[in-house]
Amino acid sequence: MSAFLDRLRTALGRAGQPFVLLGNFEVERHWGEGELGLPTFNSPGSDLVVNRMDEFALTLAGPDDVVVLKSQPDAGYLEYLTSLGLTLPRILTPAVSNPANDVTGDALADESLRLLLSRLRDSGAAILPHGISEREERLAETTGVPLAGPSAAVAKAVNGKVYSRRLTEELGLRQPAGRWCDSIDRWREAVTWARDVLAAGGRVAVKDSFGVSGKGILVIADAGRLNQLDRMFTSRATRRGTEALGVVVEEWVEKSADLNYQFTLGRDGAVRVDFVKEALTESGVHKGHLVPARLGTGVREEIEECCRRVGAALATEGFFGVVGVDAMLDPDGRLYPVTEINARNNMSTYQETLLELLELTGRTALARHYPVVVPGGVPFAGLRDALGDLLLTDKNASGMVVNNFATVTAAESGRLYGILLGSGLDAVRDLDDRLTGVLDEWQKETVA
Repeated sequence: MSAFLDRLRTALGRAGQPFVLLGNFEVERHWGEGELGLPTFNSPGSDLVVNRMDEFALTLAGPDDVVVLKSQPDAGYLEYLTSLGLTLPRILTPAVSNPANDVTGDALADESLRLLLSRLRDSGAAILPHGISEREERLAETTGVPLAGPSAAVAKAVNGKVYSRRLTEELGLRQPAGRWCDSIDRWREAVTWARDVLAAGGRVAVKDSFGVSGKGILVIADAGRLNQLDRMFTSRATRRGTEALGVVVEEWVEKSADLNYQFTLGRDGAVRVDFVKEALTESGVHKGHLVPARLGTGVREEIEECCRRVGAALATEGFFGVVGVDAMLDPDGRLYPVTEINARNNMSTYQETLLELLELTGRTALARHYPVVVPGGVPFAGLRDALGDLLLTDKNASGMVVNNFATVTAAESGRLYGILLGSGLDAVRDLDDRLTGVLDEWQKETVA
C-alpha cells in the first residue's frame, strides 16, 4: 500500500475508506468559464489527448479504490503494471465514451455508470477528482457519493493566478514585480506600469488567471502589442457589460530552474510537505520532472516554510487536500517560492505511488513525455517490443516505466508518458536520447 496514499486518506478524513478517482485534467477550463481573460485556443487533437490523461489515475489508486476511466485500458498495459508490483484498482467505464468529453462528462452522461457509483455509498467511498468544479459536484450529488475535497466554489477561489499573486503579496514572499487585475480599472493601472517596464527595455508576461499548460500566457516586448491587448479587453468588457477581469501582469524574470513542490493540507489545517521536484518546461509548457531536484543551500528549508504559510492561508479559505506550487530559481540562485498555486492534483501527484514502488534511493528519475504519431489501435505489446530492454521490467534496474498508454493513440498526434530511471543524471539523459531514437524508428515502422 502506498504511504503517500495512506497519508492523503488520513488528511482528507478518509482513513481506511476507498476513493473513486477521476482524472479530469485541465479542470481550469471549467473554472474559467464566463471569466474575462486571455483568449485560448485548444486544438481538437490536443483536447483528445488531454481527456485520455485520465489513465494516470490508475497508478495513484490503491487496490481497494475505484477508478473511472473513459474506456478500458489495453490489457497488455495492465499486465505490465501488475508485473512491476502495482496492485490495480477496480475500473469502471461508461457504455459510450465521447472523445470530446473528459471523464466527468462521460460519467454524467451515463445513467448506468452513475447507478454503479451510487452503490458505493455504503462503503464510505468518496470521489477524489483531479480538481473540483461544479461538474464533479453534480456527479457527487447524482450518485450520493460525496467529494473527498472542498466545494467547487472554494476550489475555484484558491486556484486562479490572481489569487496566487495576491496571496504572495500578502505573505511578503519574493515574486516578480507586477500587478494582479480583477477589474478593468486595475488592468488600466497595470498597463500604465507595464509601459514603463517596456520603455526601459524589459518584457512583461500577461497571464490568464485560469490558463493551464502554457496556454493563456502572453509575453509582450513592445507597447504596440500591449495597447492592442488593452483595446481587446476594454472592448470585450463593454460588450459583456462587466468590469470583472482575471489576469496577472508581471515583469519577465530570467530563471535558472523551474521547481514544483507539493504539500497536503489536512482538514485540521495540518501541513505535510510531500516532495520538491525540478520541473522541466519548454516554451512555458510542462515537459516533466527531475527527481531529486538540484537545490542550493537553504532552498528546501525556505520551501518548507512557504508551505506552512501558504497552507495556513488556504485553510482559512476552507480548502483542504493536495496543493501543488510552481516556483523558480533566478540565475543568482534566489528562490521565487510561488509563481502559481494549483490546489488540485498535479502531474507529479500521479508519479508518487510509482516512485515509492520503485525505491529511488541512490538513483535519479526523469518523468517526461514524448510526442508520438502512430495509428489508432496500436497495442501496448507493439510498444513493448519496440522498446526492448529500454522498458523497465525490474524495479531495481534502469529503464523507462510507461505510466500512461491511453494518450499514445488518443489522437493523430499522441503522447507517451514515462518515468526514466538511472544511476544518475547523465544516465537518464543517455536513456532519454536512446528512447528518442527508438521511438522515432517505431513510429516510422507503424505508419509504413
